[in-house]
Amino acid sequence: MEIILFEPEIPPNTGNIARLSAGLGIRLHLVEPLGFSIADKDLKRAGLDYWPYVDLRVWPDWKSFRDGWEGGRIIAASARRGEHYSLYAAEEGDGLLFGPETRGLPESVAEEADRVYRIPLREGVRSLNLATTVGFFLGMALPRLRAAEGLAG
Repeated sequence: MEIILFEPEIPPNTGNIARLSAGLGIRLHLVEPLGFSIADKDLKRAGLDYWPYVDLRVWPDWKSFRDGWEGGRIIAASARRGEHYSLYAAEEGDGLLFGPETRGLPESVAEEADRVYRIPLREGVRSLNLATTVGFFLGMALPRLRAAEGLAG
């Protein structure tokens, strides 16, 4: 399983996701343009001292990412469209794709995903925090994958 952030904008969100990636041993892909510098102090602070443990790949644009993607399916998360998140059956090699915080995943990018899933939100709530959404999907997917592999933890 890998995490793909398409044009992330908020450094603390990406830092938190990097920390999660480091802790769980999950590769993190950042697709430019980014809304911050990777050297940004807020990004570093949110990731604490875990950056040396992050398997990080930075891509100059979506086309470069797609051309270089060696994983399995691309699974997109959306606040507005797609199947209910409970229908997501994780597979080894999935790349979980998340869009920018203020704009969400563009339709053209979502159309390239193999599947799109959403977390239904109450009326009037635009979206969840990006780091929370990534954690939500990983928290749901990893136990299923590990159980299927006969692994604990």
